Amino acid sequence: MRFISKVLKDTLHEKFPDATEDELLKIVGNLLYYRYMNPAIVAPDAFDIIELSAGGQLTTDQRRNLGSIAKMLQHAASNKMFLGDNAHLNPINQYLSNSYQKFRRFLLAACDVPSLEDKFNVDQYSDLVTLQKPVIYISIGEVINTHTLLLDHQDAIAPEHNDPIHELLEDLGEVPTVESLIGENPLPPDDPNKELMGKTEVSLTLANKFDVPGEANAEVDAKTLLLNTKRLIVDVIRFQPGDTLTEILESTASPEQELEYQRAMQRRAIRDAKTPEKMKQAKPVVDDSLTLQGKKDKIRSNLQRLSELGKVHPENRYQDLINDVAKDIRNQRRYRQRRKAELVKLQQTNTALNSKTKFFNVQIDYYNQYIRTCMDNLATKGKLSKKPGDNKGKKSKQVSMKYTASRLHEKGVLIEIEDLQTNQFKNVIFEISPSETVGVFDVKAKLMGVHLETLQLQYQDLLQLQYEGVAVMKLFDKATINVNLLIFLLNKKFYGK
Repeated sequence: MRFISKVLKDTLHEKFPDATEDELLKIVGNLLYYRYMNPAIVAPDAFDIIELSAGGQLTTDQRRNLGSIAKMLQHAASNKMFLGDNAHLNPINQYLSNSYQKFRRFLLAACDVPSLEDKFNVDQYSDLVTLQKPVIYISIGEVINTHTLLLDHQDAIAPEHNDPIHELLEDLGEVPTVESLIGENPLPPDDPNKELMGKTEVSLTLANKFDVPGEANAEVDAKTLLLNTKRLIVDVIRFQPGDTLTEILESTASPEQELEYQRAMQRRAIRDAKTPEKMKQAKPVVDDSLTLQGKKDKIRSNLQRLSELGKVHPENRYQDLINDVAKDIRNQRRYRQRRKAELVKLQQTNTALNSKTKFFNVQIDYYNQYIRTCMDNLATKGKLSKKPGDNKGKKSKQVSMKYTASRLHEKGVLIEIEDLQTNQFKNVIFEISPSETVGVFDVKAKLMGVHLETLQLQYQDLLQLQYEGVAVMKLFDKATINVNLLIFLLNKKFYGK
């Protein structure tokens, strides 16, 4: 919103240069306050700003009071006094005038945001040094909306007829439908599934359509060549100063300058060797094995190619190129300062995340202990240790329950057994008994009296499946079980519920 406000203010100033700043801020205030903040003040319940009980709502008096507050703020934001029918409110006009000055400072501060290039630390060379292609996450509906906006405002976005965006939009053609992007059959316009499909999020790897590899495409390689040349120039002028670039290139480096240059390149090679691969921002584009004179020869060759491409002009002794180098160096200092500030923020965030992790680990331990206590209480109150006729003083003996597969099938617990007909279920016996660990059951399967397999069944796992809405599960990789009815059976037979 702040960047939109900045663009709105700058665009209005460009469109109406004679308009005063107060007039521009009045329009910005209409966007920021009336369109963005005012709805949340008038109806906070609609934006989940306040919590209401189930079925609760704001009273008429509360809504009237909020409406009065919003009206006052709207007048203050637009520097509009109470006149005419509202003459009885004249005494607060002075308050509105003073409040407008606060709004004015707020709106000016809201519009004071860095450019996108500064905010995201990008420039015209960023795509040349990026090792991995950028990936964005966007919904299908946002793709369609963006395509529509580009087509509707194509001439305003790219007034030049040779702008690459015209070719891109021509290749894309008409705005696609949601179904065509997802690969589904066309749906009626009022189908609710269409809106849901539009919210589907996808990841897109961005690629440069005009990035054609190969030396033959000189226009595409021009930016890379210019960037490499700038880096070569920086290396040269560090060790061989001069009044102009032409003078430096035409003069011969002294042995002392060559020696100092070679030492610097060796230090750079050692530093690069120690840098972890993940921290390397870009592949090396300059051959540091060249001598100082060799780099100057390469600069002259590059300048000749750049001159043929119209990127540099030898008439002014390449002063425009030197100015670009100075600008890049100045920006690097600013970027370095910003990275240091970001590093401090990241360290603070990392500390906060570690603290949050410890907190959640403590919470997990607490909840696990609570669940274990609940399971112990559940087992104590159930039927696990009671056999008819046992004396109270005797240690209880755990009870196991045996069911034939046909009986479980009648109860609906067992749905099917692979490779076994229903009339053969009577030959299969399942024995369920509680283990030494609370909430864990041993399940044994027998076929015609022959023990087949034993597995452990976690009661908590069953509850988790029930919570996630899983209706059926597999036992022994063959028996299909109804989760809800199995939980009901365990509760009834072992927990007395």
